[in-house]
Amino acid sequence: MQGAYLGPAFSDAEIEQMARRNRAVFRKIHADAELLEAVTSNLANGQVVGWFQGRMEFGPRALGNRSILADAGSADMQQRLNLSIKYRESFRPFAPAVPVESAHLYFEMEQPSPYMLFTAQVKAGLRQNYPAGSDNWTMQQKLAFPKSTLPAVTHLDYSARVQTVSESENPRFYALLQAFGQKTGYPVLVNTSFNVRGEPIVGTPEDAWHCFLATEMDCLVIENYIFAKE
Repeated sequence: MQGAYLGPAFSDAEIEQMARRNRAVFRKIHADAELLEAVTSNLANGQVVGWFQGRMEFGPRALGNRSILADAGSADMQQRLNLSIKYRESFRPFAPAVPVESAHLYFEMEQPSPYMLFTAQVKAGLRQNYPAGSDNWTMQQKLAFPKSTLPAVTHLDYSARVQTVSESENPRFYALLQAFGQKTGYPVLVNTSFNVRGEPIVGTPEDAWHCFLATEMDCLVIENYIFAKE
């Protein structure tokens, strides 16, 4: 396989028709560099972004075209995403997306994982060891402890289910990761499917808009259109 982006895509006209139907406030950014700057600034400032781009993924994982994205370095992001966005149990882990050539800097892995189907350990040098007495901690205490420099994607046993992203398979998502890395020092984002518990991944701009309104996501990006709730 050379990528799993086999589903439908939507034109600017279709996106704008959806916006008019729903009286949605948006701005269109024509230059890709300007779009990436705006989105990475939002992510670096702690915002949760709904990211709807190109053709939908085929298979069991969101791979960067129907995704909810967030800063992997945020200590409280895992619980925030679970409780306020995904509406699921607070212990559930989230997957990191990382450029394929940078994956070995953050995770103990020697092969690509483009479909987010393999787990790997976070690099030992990035981990934060549990303190003495932590065996007696509650689950909530263990979840709140920052287990690495990428706490939002590090599970209790220091594992992560990694998605490696290549420029050839998904150039826009790859560019977003690289731009985020230039801004923060680490090109790693939380990537979770664009849906809430019990619902399928969003398939259309209309689906994305309603999911955006129904959760505490901060920003919605559909192609080159940025939507806000204000």
